[in-house]
Amino acid sequence: MKLKPVVPRVRAERDVDEALAHYLSEASGRAALRFIDALERAYAQIGRHPASGSPRYARELSIPGLRFRPLRRFPYLVFYVEREDHVDVWRVLHGRRDIPSWLQEPRE
Repeated sequence: MKLKPVVPRVRAERDVDEALAHYLSEASGRAALRFIDALERAYAQIGRHPASGSPRYARELSIPGLRFRPLRRFPYLVFYVEREDHVDVWRVLHGRRDIPSWLQEPRE
């Protein structure tokens, strides 16, 4: 299988910035670096195997093609849709949020 580029939307980048700010203020720089490593590993896995993510919210929210993959050792989920030439990352959300309402925000 061909590796697809993983392209985060602006909102997904803001989600990551907010998570990093949290780890830097509440934990440590080391925790923030581990978060980035986990995110990079998830992006690499999604780029190699986009169909491996869970379609649970796609059915729940009637968003065709939506999948998510959890970050290893962090309570965050990467939400994405596979496109023909790339993987479109919509959001990177904490798993304890009200996921359906956060995904219903206006799409970019």
